Amino acid sequence: MSSGHHLAVAAVAAVLFLLSPPPPCAADPDDERCLSHLHQSLSDPSGGLRNWTKAAFSAPCDGVFSHLQGVTCNNGRVYKLALPGLSLGGTIPPELSNCTNLQSLDLSANALSGAIPPELSALLNLAVLNLSSNALSGAIPRELAGCAYLNVIDLHANQLSGPIPDELGLLVRLSTLDVSDNRLSGPIPVLLANRTGGGTAAVGTARFNASSFAGNKGLYGYPLPPLRKRDLSVLAIVGIGLGSGLLSLVLSFSAVCLWLRATDRTATTPGEEGKISQLMPDY
Repeated sequence: MSSGHHLAVAAVAAVLFLLSPPPPCAADPDDERCLSHLHQSLSDPSGGLRNWTKAAFSAPCDGVFSHLQGVTCNNGRVYKLALPGLSLGGTIPPELSNCTNLQSLDLSANALSGAIPPELSALLNLAVLNLSSNALSGAIPRELAGCAYLNVIDLHANQLSGPIPDELGLLVRLSTLDVSDNRLSGPIPVLLANRTGGGTAAVGTARFNASSFAGNKGLYGYPLPPLRKRDLSVLAIVGIGLGSGLLSLVLSFSAVCLWLRATDRTATTPGEEGKISQLMPDY
């Protein structure tokens, strides 16, 4: 066979190689672990996650494309997870932190319960966290301050309790914060309060106002009203009045009884009746 023929075959093979599609990228094991644990922890009554299958978890990304509902990829990694309003129940698993390239997490308007995992602090690239309108409880993890790129935190309309962590005030990129309509208590951190109103914010655009903190009966401090001493309720006032009146009545009754007893003893002392009769004149 001539050398020219060999060259022709090699050229054809090279062209076919260049025109053939690239082999699919192997799934990142962290992303696969992240998505599979999230799926296991959720209930899906409306079937919004019907294409979340084990086979899909093994290769969730194809460049920037994903076959999984709510998943957006970038360079073969999960970088956005948006599953709002799907009536999802269950809890947020700590393994969600394995999606280490995640930049946006939106699980709002579902029926999620339980606590916000402090392990989410491992999402170092996270910029948007929206867990609003669920039934999440417990404290706001102070570990979220480790997500230095966070510029949106929306946790409104949950059942979160306890204080707002002071550490959240260290998030210098934070431009949107909403923790309204929860069960939070204590003072609003100074570093967050200083970004409200007309003052200059840390990044020039952050503006939190009273609506960001409203609906938490135990929260106080600027931009909300200061802590006030609890006024006595109407029932308490009535109770105190009735108690005072009853005590006065008992004391008065006791005094009358003592006076009558003392008078009775004086009238029945032996010999007194004779002395009185002797003083009476004869008629």
